[in-house]
Amino acid sequence: MTTVHKGSGLLKRIRHLDWTPLLLIWAVSIFYCFFCLYLQINALGHTGYYTYTLQALAWRNGKLALDHDYTWLELAIYEGKYYVSFPPVPSIPLFFLTFLFNDKTPDGFLVKLYVLIGCLSVYGLLRRKEYGRASAAGAALLCSFAGCLLSMTTNGAVWYQAQTLGYCLTMLSLMLALSGHMTPSLLFYALSVGCRPFDVVFGFVLLAIYIRECRNKEVSFKKACIRLIPGVVLGLCVAAGYGIYNYARFGNPFEFGHNYLPEFSFQGGIQFSVSHIAKNFKTFVLSLPFSKNGTNLELKRFGFNFLIASPVFTVMLVRIIRDCIFRKMNMEKIVLCACFVIQLLMLLMHRTFGGFQFGARYTCDLLPYAAAYFAFSDRKRLNAFEWAVLAFAAAFAVYGAAQILLS
Repeated sequence: MTTVHKGSGLLKRIRHLDWTPLLLIWAVSIFYCFFCLYLQINALGHTGYYTYTLQALAWRNGKLALDHDYTWLELAIYEGKYYVSFPPVPSIPLFFLTFLFNDKTPDGFLVKLYVLIGCLSVYGLLRRKEYGRASAAGAALLCSFAGCLLSMTTNGAVWYQAQTLGYCLTMLSLMLALSGHMTPSLLFYALSVGCRPFDVVFGFVLLAIYIRECRNKEVSFKKACIRLIPGVVLGLCVAAGYGIYNYARFGNPFEFGHNYLPEFSFQGGIQFSVSHIAKNFKTFVLSLPFSKNGTNLELKRFGFNFLIASPVFTVMLVRIIRDCIFRKMNMEKIVLCACFVIQLLMLLMHRTFGGFQFGARYTCDLLPYAAAYFAFSDRKRLNAFEWAVLAFAAAFAVYGAAQILLS
């Protein structure tokens, strides 16, 4: 009788386990198998735009510069040497992978893995905020795979590795902050800045979360500050590493190398300028997805309205409007909205805003704000409108990613 009782107890515990993360992993894996098979692309393989792998191989040889120019890559030219012009963190996992794969690293697998981890992080943080399994999974998919971020996972090129890893690290940071683990949260946040420097703005959202948690638990100001010290020290150590790395290459702790790209260093282009905002706003905030080619409509390859490209932002906007109408805005939501607008304006100052793409690639850096707003909301579920948006967004993202690859 005791054996039967123990066995039935084990089965009961198994039935009550949350299998949704495994279901998400299975569903995403099956999707990519069929999607990549249909498009006849290698789902896991190496890319020709392997700048981060080259950087990792240079590190293994004790060098900061690459051995020679690679004309098809965006390399910074400084004092006659060729350097990677992107922040360094995405080269760290590739450093270890080069011992197994040399220069043929599985770039296509990495971008998919990064977004999948980000998706699972969104699920985890929303479950912690009392969302049901279905709504948490739906919101996680809406943030991760039902927008123009999906298009980046079809190619492991250098630009997409930076954005997908930045997404992964920021979502992990958010999940840990909402779980009360600020030290690892701040570490992941600092690492995300080493993928996408403007992610530094999201730190104010993490701080707002921490302040709220301390108030809810009636933690004194002094004790709250003391608890932050390990995470802040870790983050500052990471930031110091960036500064030393940049100074060793370019003599400037704040220079990652983009200013030494030929298009900005001697061809007359300006990388960041207030003058770029109007043009980018017209394209990435006001523009529709299709343009006329004779009597046919064609998907725009150089960007369009980010609210349509990643409809999770439309859902976020509707929730913000609802909260304003019903006076449910609080300190965390106000900080989040302010940081969102600031980071969007900073992105709009970039000359190209990502170039050839589906949707509005740079705005994928803002997806953690949408996940955070879901977490802050009083309504802990998706309504019928939001489920409909998810269905539309997923279909449009698959269509758009396929069109970009087939064009």
